[in-house]
Amino acid sequence: MIEKIRQYLGEDADNLLNHTGIVPKDQLHVPGPDFIDRILLTTDRPAGVLRNMQTMYDHGRLSRKGYLSILPVDQGIEHSGGASFAPNPIYFDPENIVKLAMEGGCNAVASTLGVLGSICRKYAHKIPFIVKINHNELLTYPNTFDQILFTSVDQAFDLGAVAVGATIYFGAEVSSRQIEEISDAFQYAHELGMVTVLWAYLRNPAFKTRENDYHTSADLTGQANHIGVTLEADIIKQKQPTCNGGYTALNFGKTHKKVYSDLTSDHPIDLTRYQVVNCYMGRVGLINSGGASSGASDLADAVKTAVINKRAGGMGLISGRKAFQKPMKDGVALLNAIQDVYLCDDVTVA
Repeated sequence: MIEKIRQYLGEDADNLLNHTGIVPKDQLHVPGPDFIDRILLTTDRPAGVLRNMQTMYDHGRLSRKGYLSILPVDQGIEHSGGASFAPNPIYFDPENIVKLAMEGGCNAVASTLGVLGSICRKYAHKIPFIVKINHNELLTYPNTFDQILFTSVDQAFDLGAVAVGATIYFGAEVSSRQIEEISDAFQYAHELGMVTVLWAYLRNPAFKTRENDYHTSADLTGQANHIGVTLEADIIKQKQPTCNGGYTALNFGKTHKKVYSDLTSDHPIDLTRYQVVNCYMGRVGLINSGGASSGASDLADAVKTAVINKRAGGMGLISGRKAFQKPMKDGVALLNAIQDVYLCDDVTVA
C-alpha cells in the first residue's frame, strides 16, 4: 500500500513521508481507536454524543481506526445545482449521493435537510447522517455571502441524523450573529445526543491580496479553529493551509512571533499541525476538506491532502466534488484511495 501512496505523491514522497513535525507529536492527542475512552470520556459531552461519535468511528472502511472519511454534498445550495451536478447529473437524485458514500466506504454522509430527509427511512440506519443546518445560497442578486439557517436541530434529530454540521464565516461582518446562532444550535444538539461538526471557514475580501489568499493561511485558519472548539464543536472541518503570516501581512489582530518561528515552518505538515494545535492539541479532531475538482490530478491531490492531514495529527478527510463530479466507480476509487492513507500503518504521525 505504501508504494502506491508513494506513486501518487511522486517527487513529494520523501519530503512528506519523512518529515518530522516542528511541534513534537508527543504533545498531541492523536487519533486512534480508543479516542473516545482516552479523550472524550473526560468531557462534558452527554452519553448520546459519545455513542453517536462511536457510530461514525465504527462505520465504513475505516471502522475502528479512529479516523474519518466523510462525503459532503451541500454544493447544490452553496454553489448551485447546475454548477455542482451538471458534470454528473445522477447526483441530482439524493439516493445516488448516499449510494456513493456507502459504496465508497465512508464513515458518514453530510448533506442538506432536503437531501437526507428525502431518503432517510431507507438509509438512516445504514450509514450515519450529518445534516448541514445552515448554507450560503447564491440566488440572491447581487450575491451576498452569509450562512443562514435552513433547518433546525430538531428536524435533523427527527430524520435520524447522528450529527449536525454548520458553517461560520469567521472574519465576515455577519460572523457575530453566526457564532451566536451556532453556539445555541450546538448546545441543543449535544442535549439531544448529537455530534457537532463545524466548517470553520474564513470570509472577508480583505483577506485576499495581490501576494496571497490568506483565507487559507495557517495562522488565521488556526484561530478560526480555536474559536470553533470554544463553541464545543466535536469535529472541525478546515481547508488545508496554503500559506502563513495572515496576521502580519494584513496587520490586524494579535499574534506572536513564536507562532512563525517555533510553532510553524513553511512545510505543509507543520502548517496543518498548527491547525491541529489550535484544536486543543488534537482533543477535537481536525478534518481537512478535499477542495474543488480539477480533473486528472484529483486522485493524486486527494492522496497528498490525506497524507498531510494524517501526518499532521488530523482525524481525516471530507471530500465531495472530487468524488461526485465523476462517474460513480471513479468516485468510489478516489474515496478508497483517501481511506488507504489512513489504513496504511507506514504513514505515521510526523
